[in-house]
Amino acid sequence: MPWLVYHMTGSAFQLGLVSFAGQIPTFLLAPVAGVVTDKYSKYKVLLITQILSLIQAFILALLSLTGTIQIWQIVLLSIALGCINAFDTPSRHSFVIEMVEKKEDLGNAIALNSMMFNGARLIGPSVAGMMLATAGEGICFLINAISYIFVVVSLLFMNVKKKEEKRESGKLINDMKEGLNYTFGFPPIKHILILLGIASLMGSSYQVLMPVFAKEVLHGGSGTFGFLMGAAGSGALVGALFLASRESLIKLGRIIPAATALFGAGLVALSFSRNFPVSLLLMVIIGVGMMLHTASSNTILQTITDDDKRGRVMSFYTIAIMGTAPFGSLLAGSLAKIIGTPFTILIGGISCIIGAFFFYKKLPELKRIVRPVYVRMGLIPEVVTGIHTASEPSVESVRLPASQSVTREDNPD
Repeated sequence: MPWLVYHMTGSAFQLGLVSFAGQIPTFLLAPVAGVVTDKYSKYKVLLITQILSLIQAFILALLSLTGTIQIWQIVLLSIALGCINAFDTPSRHSFVIEMVEKKEDLGNAIALNSMMFNGARLIGPSVAGMMLATAGEGICFLINAISYIFVVVSLLFMNVKKKEEKRESGKLINDMKEGLNYTFGFPPIKHILILLGIASLMGSSYQVLMPVFAKEVLHGGSGTFGFLMGAAGSGALVGALFLASRESLIKLGRIIPAATALFGAGLVALSFSRNFPVSLLLMVIIGVGMMLHTASSNTILQTITDDDKRGRVMSFYTIAIMGTAPFGSLLAGSLAKIIGTPFTILIGGISCIIGAFFFYKKLPELKRIVRPVYVRMGLIPEVVTGIHTASEPSVESVRLPASQSVTREDNPD
């Protein structure tokens, strides 16, 4: 879609506008989606969102294949998909937890899920880049539409254990406030989300500018664009394999600032690159950093979040990684028009590095706050309990949401 938009308009701003249209619904609807995810069957929500995605994808393919597609239609279809994704993403992340029986396997499960996603992301853009040059955008959109059929069939074949689907009924606004207070009342969750938001707002918008970078900076075509995105996918796959191979979630939090700094450094270096092979290598590094950051953050959030509030916490996670993206897309498109694509990517990289530095400075405090949760969960050896009680009585005075005592795993250590 980015290549189609740029091909039709030749405008970096239009790229940002279409991306904004597709992502702003997530920012607006995610809090409501979080409440829905906590109240109702995540499996059923997923099934509905995938059927709606199937319909949206076929409409996009039909318009493109018939040659009648216009920018306003792309904007409307992007908004529709954004609304669907607002409900799909928190439900999908939360549903992973319900499929994992042992908490100690959670990190590996999330990483494996990321590996599957990025395995497709590695192959897809590269193949699409070649198909764009031979068959056109319409065929790519059609294949995407057909793929949803297999997604829906796979969901229908799943054997999901029956669980209570509804919590105590309550007002939507009250449930949203409860989720907000819970999420931002616990510093580890709050700071993880803030760093995710910075990386998404300032860093991840580089993806919107890749068609411009491929064409104007590297002087390539759709194949160049496809291979650049494929390189980022391969890097993300490497990062996911690394996380999937870890035996413990303890110390995982240290990866967050390191990965964000790596992501930012990759963007800074990319902004100076004018060579295709060098740019491919840098995109691999960018993919590694982005995957390690987002997947590690996801794992920690899933671990330390209470079951009955996970949907709402993950809705804020969705806002952090997707809801801020529309503003980043508009900002990137506007800046690229004024100062150029390379300088825009440079600013994004520097912002990520600064955010990583401040998060790193917060790590000792976050470790101290999360330790009681880990002790209760049994993730820290029992002997630590006695040491913790004797040497860190002040930890108990730290504000810990009551539900955190029964919650999950990672240690922003």
